[in-house]
Amino acid sequence: MGSRITMIDEHEAEGKLKELYENYGKKVANILKVHSLFPESLETHYNYYKTIMYKKSPLTRAEREMIATVVSAENECFY
Repeated sequence: MGSRITMIDEHEAEGKLKELYENYGKKVANILKVHSLFPESLETHYNYYKTIMYKKSPLTRAEREMIATVVSAENECFY
């Protein structure tokens, strides 16, 4: 299923978006690419994710991953 939101792929990215894509690794997930028309939103989304999943928390990393998996399954989300 494709996105209804226009997304800019890695090979088409320029400026701030290109810089962000390069920082995120070789392949950028579509869940991030949906923010590609507004790079500041992409950066905020990614930083939010890193905070939730990696920063100090009373939950273990495994518990956070399990919660994310259950929520994704309940939402019938690919991710």
